Amino acid sequence: MRADRLVATLLFLQERGRVTVPEVAAELEVSERTARRDLEALAAAGIPVYSQRGRGGGLSLVGGARTDLTGLTADETRALFLATGPLSATPELRTTLRKLVRALPPTMRAQAQAATRAGVVDATDWSRNAATADAAHRSALHRSALQGAVVDGIRVRLGYAGVGKPVGERTVDPLGLVAKAGVDYLVAGTDKGLRTFRLSRVTSVEPTGEPAVRPPDFDLATAWRTLSGAFQDGMHAVTARARVHPDTLALLQRFLGGRVRVGGPLPDGWTEVWVDGPAAKALAGHLAGLGAGVEVLEPPEVRQWLARIAAELTGMYAGEQPHAPHGQ
Repeated sequence: MRADRLVATLLFLQERGRVTVPEVAAELEVSERTARRDLEALAAAGIPVYSQRGRGGGLSLVGGARTDLTGLTADETRALFLATGPLSATPELRTTLRKLVRALPPTMRAQAQAATRAGVVDATDWSRNAATADAAHRSALHRSALQGAVVDGIRVRLGYAGVGKPVGERTVDPLGLVAKAGVDYLVAGTDKGLRTFRLSRVTSVEPTGEPAVRPPDFDLATAWRTLSGAFQDGMHAVTARARVHPDTLALLQRFLGGRVRVGGPLPDGWTEVWVDGPAAKALAGHLAGLGAGVEVLEPPEVRQWLARIAAELTGMYAGEQPHAPHGQ
């Protein structure tokens, strides 16, 4: 849009001090004729653009005139660039950040540029599984498309792969996006009520052109608390009381995090704990990996699943001698 170009031209003038028409054309990726018309439009709008002919000439703002188009304070600027800098993977966002930097007063510009370099996003998890560049690009496109659908109130068809399920298509009413611990989710209305969709499992986004149905008085924060609370309740459906060896306690806490509640020390030096899980079988599977460092005291069903797991493993590996680590 021409209005965007005029703002960008003004910011370019402020940054460089003096520019030529070919420089403006190259920066904005337009023809020299278009660049010249934009500069003339700025002058006609009252912006003091001064043209100087001859060697070393060019266009500049009379008296170094400036305009601050952001209205941001220093602290607000720092927070904005710290948040967006590591995420500026798309050309659109990089262009936006460049425009913002040019709009800032000179005293704030260097700090803003430093803030964009103060963080980094690592797409590789601790299992060394890396999202490919294409996957990261698709994820960004899906996020952008869903953000647009939320803002415009448009129903979409999602390509979505649920856990352990093939990709399927679902028509949903996008209501908002939520980031939880670095993971993005879409909150949407479906024919079965409000649901959440993990963006990393979205394979396609197709606007239908139909208006989305938004529940009256819908509030995203309230809806998320309800949806996430139900999920968290499911993760705490079963609680086991156990005793943990001192050498295993830290590992248990690191492994299961907030699902472990630590009690007091026992007479034998072990520690009493309570551990939550979604089901007896799943909880037993988590604890079995810690071996004899954890003894479940109750409930009986978790102990029974542990005994069953132990029997299955014994049947599979009985009689085998453990191999010594290499070099020992």
